[in-house]
Formats: sequence, C-alpha cells, structure tokens
Amino acid sequence: MLRHPNTRLTATVLLAVAVQALAGCTVGPDFERPEAPTTDRFTADPLPAATASAPVEKGQAQLLLAGRDLPGEWWQLFHSPALDALIKDAIKASPNIKAAEASLRQAREMRLAGEGAFFPLVQGGFNATRAKTPATLASVPSTNILYYNQYTAQLSVSYVPDVFGGTRRTVEGLLAQEEAQRFQLEAAYLTLTSGLIAATLGEAGLRGQITATKEIIRIQRDSLDILRRQFALGHVAGQDLAAQEAALAQAEATLPPLEKQLAQQRDLIAVLAGRVPSDQPAAKFELASLQLPQDLPVSLPSSLIEQRPDIRAAEANLHAASAAIGVAVAARLPQITLNATGGSTVLSPLTIASLFGPGSSFWSIAAGATQTLFDAGTLLHKQRAAEAVFEQAGAQYKQTVLTAFQNVADSLEALKADADALKAAVASETAAKKSLDIARRQLQLGAVHYLALLNAENSYQTALNVRIQAEAARLADTAALFQALGGGWWNRNDVAPQAKSEGVLSLPAFLVP
Repeated sequence: MLRHPNTRLTATVLLAVAVQALAGCTVGPDFERPEAPTTDRFTADPLPAATASAPVEKGQAQLLLAGRDLPGEWWQLFHSPALDALIKDAIKASPNIKAAEASLRQAREMRLAGEGAFFPLVQGGFNATRAKTPATLASVPSTNILYYNQYTAQLSVSYVPDVFGGTRRTVEGLLAQEEAQRFQLEAAYLTLTSGLIAATLGEAGLRGQITATKEIIRIQRDSLDILRRQFALGHVAGQDLAAQEAALAQAEATLPPLEKQLAQQRDLIAVLAGRVPSDQPAAKFELASLQLPQDLPVSLPSSLIEQRPDIRAAEANLHAASAAIGVAVAARLPQITLNATGGSTVLSPLTIASLFGPGSSFWSIAAGATQTLFDAGTLLHKQRAAEAVFEQAGAQYKQTVLTAFQNVADSLEALKADADALKAAVASETAAKKSLDIARRQLQLGAVHYLALLNAENSYQTALNVRIQAEAARLADTAALFQALGGGWWNRNDVAPQAKSEGVLSLPAFLVP
C-alpha cells in the first residue's frame, strides 16, 4: 500500500495539483441573466383601479392592486373548503407531480455525480495468481520452485486536473439542469392546481346553465298550461298551442347536451385529482358555493420573470447551454492526466507481515498530456453546435417571456371585459324577465298574441344563459390571472429558500475560480 515515502509524496503532489487546478482559468462565456423587459405595464392602456360592478352575487367590482404579491395558495381566495380539500388531495395523488419530483431527484443526483470529477479517483485492488514456470527456463527468483502463488495488493490514484475549467463548466451545466427541473416541478404544481380549479369552475358554470335551462322549461310548461286553458275556451288557435309545444320540446332538447358536458367535466376532475373516473370526488361545485375574489394582486412587469416557472426553467436551460460552450472549448485544449500506483507483491505463503514487509513494495508515478492535432474539425464543429444551441435557447427564452406577458395582458383585458359583459347581461336579463312577466299576465287576460309570449320566452332564455356564463367567466378569468402571474409558488412554505432566490445560479463556494 502507499506507505513508501515516495508514494506519500505522490499523494501530496496530486492534492496540490488538484487545488491549483481548481484555481485555474475557466474557458467559455460566463453566464449573464437576460435583462427584464423595460415596460412598466402589461396592457396597452393603463389598468383601471377597479372593474365595473353589477347588482348580482358575482357582480362585485374587482380591485386591481398593482405591485401586490400573490399568496402561495391563491385558490383559497375563492373561499371554498371543498375546493381546498380537493386540491390538497390532488397534489398528493397526481402522477404528474410524482414524475416531476423524480425528474428533479435524478437531476440532483446527476449533478452530485458530476462534482465527483473534481476529486482524484482512488481504487484498491488485490490479485491472487497460481502459476507454473517451465523447467527449461530460469527458476523463479529467490524460491527455485516451478509452482508458486503470487499475491499483489495495490492502490491506484488517477486525476484529471481541471486546468481549463471544462469540469467546472460541466458541473455548472448540470446545476442549471437541476434548476430547470426544479421549476418544471413548480410548473407541474401550477398546471395541476390551475387546471383543477378551471375544471371545478367549469362544473359550476354547467350546473348553473342546467339550473337555468330547467327554469326555462318550467316557465314554458306553465305557459303551455295557460295556452291549453285558453284553447279550451276558444281564445287561441290550435296553431298557437302547437307552437308552444314545439318551443317546450326545443328547450327540453337543450338539457341532455349540458348533462353530458357535466358528466365529462366530472370525469376530468376525477382524473386531475389522481383518480379513475368511477371514483369521483364527493364534492359538487355550484356557482353559489364560490366567492369572487375582489382584491386582485397584479405583479410588476419586472417581477414576472422571477415568478413564472416556465420563464425560470427557460433561463436555466439558457444557462446550461452557455456552460456547454465552455465544455466544448475545453475539449479542444490539452487534456492532462496524473496517475500514481503503489502496492506490494509477495509469493506464498501469504501473511500480513510478508505482504507489507521489506522488499515487497512497488510504486509508479505517471503524468501525461494529450492534444488533438487533427480531427477534421470535429471539436470545432461541436463548439459551433453548442453556440447554436445557446442562440436557440436564448430565442426560446425570449419567446417564453413574450408569451408570459401576453398571458397576463389577456387575463387583465378579460377581467375588464367580463365585468362589463356581466353588467350588460344583468340589465338584459332584468328587462327580459320583466317583459316575460307582462306577456304572461296579458296572455292570461287574452290581451296579447301568442307570438309576443314566445318572443319574450326566447329573449329571457337567452339573457339568463348569458348572465350565468358571464358569472362563470369572471371566476375562470380570475383564476387565469393568478396562473398567468406564476401562482405564488415563492410564498409556499414547502419551497426551498434556494428556489425562492432571485439570484443567478452559482457553483458551490469551493468550486468558484
């Protein structure tokens, strides 16, 4: 083993070279974070302080609070315990979340494995050999026997000094890939929670439409009863009675498609919650069970690039591509290797004293440098390919940022339009209901033609459905805004401080040149 003074000297030299290498140069570009867009708002026009209001349950004005931070569990703003419980269970059961967590663990282990290249590789070995020397040749030294056993124990140390920083760039790239996977996990959380909320809001909207359709069917049945009495008295023609029966049948025909959509929506919710469709959650979601959030935090545009998981993942991918250029440059420079071997070999009988006794030790020290002289441009083209990948990652990052800003702008515009649409829908529904009530009273008195009643019924049916859809749209677009702003993951208690940091990726302190 390494007990000879020269072998101990070898270990010391290797350690000194390792430390020297870590302090060497690092080829390739140093990554710089892209600058945030300089715009001070998301939409073309400045945001209003609040949206319009309407005199219905979901008609409250929503305050747009610029610069306000998002809560980590933003879905609690809808004040639905059933929704909170469903999301909590879904996060635990989601296969997509588990897959993203496994990918993050893999990336972390690959980075830790890559850091092993900073240290010497030490290998120990023991060999036992049974051999026979031909009698026609010289006898085995010091034993003069033909048959013998030989035992060898040795320790080998090999090291590749990171003189030009290729290993550091490799680990830098692995660290960036780990960061990308961390934000892919956050993106999976956001996709799951926002998708589940959108599904439950869709269920609530469908239930509202079904309730409204049943109300329309009830009204038309009542009108049909009135017409039947009027027909028996000879006040209306049979054609009018048949027209009302047709209108009722048409209203009833709109109910099965809505019930089909509701059943499929429930299947979607079950799958998002990590269940099979036959094991649907017990909770039923109605518009009345969900509150419209009134205080809406709107992050500053400069903060969006820190908050959106997809932007942070794209930035990490850009960082990894930058590090890959340094790896490609280092591959074109001389590759230095250091090796040392020390050990002991003895013939039988094998004892500890004989294995490490005087005269049995051996050692060797070797150093080498390899420089590619001709490879038909292979390494040069690999470097250029890495540079092209970096340009590609930069373009993808920019597109991700633009898309994120568009998502926020679209959500803000939708919220303003939704509030205006609900206000108009409420006014339309109120007028249509008033017109329908007048027409029905006049019909009972025989003071109005049937066509006036039919028109009033159709107007009310349309206005009622539009109002319900407008209420559901306000809830859905509110959830879309929280998703577009990043979902507040940085305020969750289970997020590590490193992931919350706004700083760039950095190597461990002992690896910084």
